[in-house]
Amino acid sequence: MKYYGGIDLGGTNSKIGLLDEKGNIIFTVYAKTESSYGYEAIVKKLIDILKVEMKNRDIKFENLISLGVGVPGPVVNKSTVLMWANFPWPKDLNLAEAFSKELGKPVFIDNDVNVITLGELWVGAAKGYKNVLGMAVGTGIGAGVVVNGEVVSGKNGAGGEIGHITLEKNGKLCGCGKRGCFEAYASSTGITRLAIDRLTVNKSNMLYEVTKDRKPETIDVFECAKQGDEFSLAIVDETCERLAQGISQALTILDSDVVVIGGGVALAGDFLIDKIKKYLPEFLIPSIAKNIEIKVAKLGNDAGIYGAAYLAMQSLK
Repeated sequence: MKYYGGIDLGGTNSKIGLLDEKGNIIFTVYAKTESSYGYEAIVKKLIDILKVEMKNRDIKFENLISLGVGVPGPVVNKSTVLMWANFPWPKDLNLAEAFSKELGKPVFIDNDVNVITLGELWVGAAKGYKNVLGMAVGTGIGAGVVVNGEVVSGKNGAGGEIGHITLEKNGKLCGCGKRGCFEAYASSTGITRLAIDRLTVNKSNMLYEVTKDRKPETIDVFECAKQGDEFSLAIVDETCERLAQGISQALTILDSDVVVIGGGVALAGDFLIDKIKKYLPEFLIPSIAKNIEIKVAKLGNDAGIYGAAYLAMQSLK
């Protein structure tokens, strides 16, 4: 049996897994990332854990074919991380080389959202499709773009950074420093900011009663909306209209088969998807709007492991 390793490298915790070539998870285990110790120490730590877990299950090391790693940052050539999000590690770091030196096997690296999208393509909501727009809608908005079964990373590793499509000139300030970005309106951060702004002038609603002793969260907005709170429904509707606007800009270029939405905001499920579909025709040409499928991601917290292992397997082919 051939096996492929997958590592989802996170700012606080990393997840290490082993899968077979059919996409079955053999094991997963979490480890503290502790990035302040430097990348060499963390690479060794993660590889040591992988080896120990394999040995504990009597899996021969020679049956491990390759390893994939998803990282929070732009990646080129499936090897070099150009910059890091919240990691004190060097720019232009050939992390694949560092992992491969420690493991003694081929290693391939890609951006974490790209990797998550590959997981959904392999065994998740996008299985059976070749052209996929995979979105992670949480604190920010990122995307993985798959064309003919291959991730499109771009020259600078920034393919799929749709969260920074401009929706409004001189609009709301985004964390990137620009104004009017997609994620400033339709991310969890944008939803919470909109709720706080409106609650300062309107306290006659369910959302206020639920959150009057604390800061409102995105889940509060959606739960109150599902219960018919008109105040919360207006926030959800505005957010879904913005999501439809941003998705439409991406689809006008990509004409993908399917959009798969994951991340914290996607926990709203069909309630979210149905409202996005409602607004799509306002922004999207009819030939795309009538055929596009929009789905909620299936793989949850394991998506990065699935995708990293698939990256490892696919890259060798």
